[in-house]
Amino acid sequence: MTLTTPGLLFPAISLLLLAYTNRFLVLAQLIRELNAREGDSIRPLVRAQIDNLRKRIKLIRFMQVWGVIAFLLCTLSMFALFIDVALTGVILFGASLCCLIVSLIISLYEIHISCDAIEIELQNIEKKPTS
Repeated sequence: MTLTTPGLLFPAISLLLLAYTNRFLVLAQLIRELNAREGDSIRPLVRAQIDNLRKRIKLIRFMQVWGVIAFLLCTLSMFALFIDVALTGVILFGASLCCLIVSLIISLYEIHISCDAIEIELQNIEKKPTS
């Protein structure tokens, strides 16, 4: 394996972390808006949304952690290859790929929960009387 092999993963991990950060920022903004809109009392629908948002925030944190670990291991892999310790470089690169896979699986689950949040909103719309 050459130094460029783990280097190919750098842009992918960087973009993935950027996407995770954007998801986090959108959720944080949504939570702030929900807090401002609800005031002192919380409707049952909002309670379900809060539970969903809390779960999604935790998942995004785990996605980011595993993504950063993947990025760090990829960097260490490149360093090991740079100083001519090929076996260590290969092992670190493999570990980096495994961490990236974990991050992506968590991301897939978070997307599933995101769809559940939309379903909560759709159920609320369906309960409204037709005019």
